[in-house]
Amino acid sequence: MTHLKIVSFTPGGDALSLRLRKTLPGMLLQRYARSTDPSLRHTELRRFTQQAMFDCGGLVFIGAAGIAVRSVAPFLRGKAEDPAVVVVDEQGKYVIPLLSGHLGGANALAVQIAAAMHATPVLTTATDVNGLFAVDTWAKAHGFEVCETDRIRYVSSALLRGETVGLRSDFPVCTPLPQGVALQAEGGAGIVLSVRNGDEPFTHTLHLAPRAVWAGIGCRKGVASGTLEQVLLEVLEREHVPLSALCGLATIDIKAEEPGLRALAAKYRLPIRVFSAGELQSAGGTFTPSAFVRQTVGVDNVCERAAVCASDGTLISSKAAANGVTVALAAEKREVHFS
Repeated sequence: MTHLKIVSFTPGGDALSLRLRKTLPGMLLQRYARSTDPSLRHTELRRFTQQAMFDCGGLVFIGAAGIAVRSVAPFLRGKAEDPAVVVVDEQGKYVIPLLSGHLGGANALAVQIAAAMHATPVLTTATDVNGLFAVDTWAKAHGFEVCETDRIRYVSSALLRGETVGLRSDFPVCTPLPQGVALQAEGGAGIVLSVRNGDEPFTHTLHLAPRAVWAGIGCRKGVASGTLEQVLLEVLEREHVPLSALCGLATIDIKAEEPGLRALAAKYRLPIRVFSAGELQSAGGTFTPSAFVRQTVGVDNVCERAAVCASDGTLISSKAAANGVTVALAAEKREVHFS
């Protein structure tokens, strides 16, 4: 659920914010009516904006665009971190996505608000104006993380110049490609869809990684979270798997309450899936056996089997062991759709 904050400055804007709240279902909406709410009249807009820029997914200003620009400018972090910022005039005629149009979803939010209020959305991003494929919008909508936000411009610029953008995918492409995009192995600007970001087949390669990798983890009792983290990050780096592709941790049920493992999951906001020895033993595939592990927990391998069970996919990295920790990686099956 999107957390959206709406701030207004005049009685007309306040009335519009109330109307807007009623027409946007499925969002967590908070209204800040600065002209009619006595508790807000002496609060600092700067402090409100600073907090909103860090703790919500979207910020809507009902009023002048200049107020919005001056308010958010000191707190901008970057294309991948900034929330959607949208401006609506107080008569509800126009809706302008001001910041983070694609990755933050401001364009989509502006269109949604405009439709709810029978207003006109004013989109200014070049790909949208020209009806071209917007790679960052597509990535956000389909659950892919953009690994290098600074390279988005190469893909967009190539499309705007009428050049072909290459595509290489480790997943089946099940629909026709967007106009201007073609499956090819090399070229100028191109996109790679993969859980790995190590290859650079294009002059300007933009990697998009789905959040589809599970890390299976085995460990000795009482191992520190820092040790677990170090081994996990080393495996991810060695396999060229970005941290953003990691969707969870998996282990055997007797390790479910390991403090170090739970602390690691909490730090990166990852779920933990646990499996019994019987469930792990029934996993399909070829795994690295260990007589010691079998004697200790009742199954010949924990990390590889746990990764496969959690992902319902295949291993992409077999067991790595260090400092009483074992880690393996497995990826979920994915398909790519452009329509």
